[in-house]
Amino acid sequence: MRTLVFSVALLGLLCIPAVASTQVMSLERAVDQARTVNPQVRGARYRWESAKHQIIQNFTPADPQFSFSNQDSWRGFLSDSGLHNLNVSQALQFPGKGVLQGRIAERTAEIARLTYMAAVRDVTAQTKIAYYQIQLDLALNELINENVANLERVLKVTQIAYTTNLATQGDYINAKFALEAARELARQQVVTIANDKTALNILLDRRPDEPLEVDRTFDLASFEATLDQVIERATSTRQEILQAALTEKNQDTAVTLAQLEYAPDYTVGFGFDHWLIASFAPKPSHTQDWNFQIGFNLPIFFWAKNEDIKRAHQNFDAASEDLESIRIQTAGQVTALYRQVLRSRETALLYRNTLIPLAHQAFEVMLVTYQGGKTDFTTLISTFRQQSDARSAYLQAVNQLLAQKVAIEQAAGGTLQ
Repeated sequence: MRTLVFSVALLGLLCIPAVASTQVMSLERAVDQARTVNPQVRGARYRWESAKHQIIQNFTPADPQFSFSNQDSWRGFLSDSGLHNLNVSQALQFPGKGVLQGRIAERTAEIARLTYMAAVRDVTAQTKIAYYQIQLDLALNELINENVANLERVLKVTQIAYTTNLATQGDYINAKFALEAARELARQQVVTIANDKTALNILLDRRPDEPLEVDRTFDLASFEATLDQVIERATSTRQEILQAALTEKNQDTAVTLAQLEYAPDYTVGFGFDHWLIASFAPKPSHTQDWNFQIGFNLPIFFWAKNEDIKRAHQNFDAASEDLESIRIQTAGQVTALYRQVLRSRETALLYRNTLIPLAHQAFEVMLVTYQGGKTDFTTLISTFRQQSDARSAYLQAVNQLLAQKVAIEQAAGGTLQ
């Protein structure tokens, strides 16, 4: 009996239709997920980890060389040898070279870290742009749907006016044409929204068709920081500037290393000889002896090394100019974007708070006036388009505002709070 009751209850639960609900993904959650799972970010992080493992190799000298010799085996291979010889040699650079090379490796690893941070910054910007694009698509979809509803009202009043001989058949045909064109835009917008959601899913390393919902509230807030503060932040923390500064230091160190090419590298070696046949030894009573050797290179081709030093100086000068160039360009880019952000925000607020309500009011008035036969169809449809254009201009201003905010954050090296 209990088994039967359980089976009936389970069957009842299975028969209940599942309600699929997609949780709204906030912008912060999307950014955090992209920074964690995006393949581009993960690849840059692994390259940074790889660069860190190359530092110790530059501080460590080359491995010593060990050799063993078995000589004068007169009874066969390794049989009754006459001499055993052991040698150990170590190649060493001139003191200071290894330290300088290690410092270059440390800066190279830091450049790799900054490359990773730049990848995080760029993926964050791409995620925000994709997220904002979906928000704008949804807002535009609402505008298109509202246009369809308003054109249905226009078609209805023109149909009534035509039947009462207050309007021509051309008015009715034009209204129907505008309605069908708006409906086609609505159908196309559905595909656009789906494609933009796919773009965001790719950045989040998800299936292209995975369900996704975003917060529809636009962030129209302005920056709390002043222009000078943003410029200072950008010129001091932008990853490309820091990378150029490290490259300049590496080139400065490269000049010192080029000058140290005149300083000789050397090799130290130790050897041990053991004569197994006493008559082969220097003295029959001394069958073992020790050897020491030291060698170093002679920089006799100094004119070639002079060219290396000149090349290193020129590379250093180029790195300095590159650093100054990117600083100036960053300051100019931030300044232009900051001004445009303020302008786009003013435009968006003007349309949202003033122009859109006025255009809506004008359309409602014209709709009533047309029904009374006091205005023509051209004025009515122009008023409708004025309202639609006002909302479209608002979305364009919002689009510019959000895109420029992302661009200025990229130029500044990260999010501006």
